[in-house]
Amino acid sequence: MKTERKKASKPKAIRAEDIASVAEKAAKLSYGVISLAPRTTLADVAKELIAHEEPLAEGIYLTHHKDGDEIDVYLRVAYGVKIPEVLAQTQKRIAYELERAFGVGFKAINVYAVSVKEA
Repeated sequence: MKTERKKASKPKAIRAEDIASVAEKAAKLSYGVISLAPRTTLADVAKELIAHEEPLAEGIYLTHHKDGDEIDVYLRVAYGVKIPEVLAQTQKRIAYELERAFGVGFKAINVYAVSVKEA
């Protein structure tokens, strides 16, 4: 009896907006995160102006490299939480959700705390 193999389907192109949506939801569900925030350093603002780079969602930026994509996420965190722990857990959650949603890994997922606010 002959069995037929399914042809390996070509991976669909993943839209940047879809990546941003999944990353945004994962970040907002993380403990200690109040909201996403825009980049605030002068260097980052200059980079946006020169490269005409727009955020995919507030606080989420995607950079394409030859060896993989890199995601930068900027957050406002709650006052009184351990910021390094919040950032590490948020980074892990975003990585997990992106891997689950798209089945591919990313070169880097960078998570930054821009400000601290009372919850």
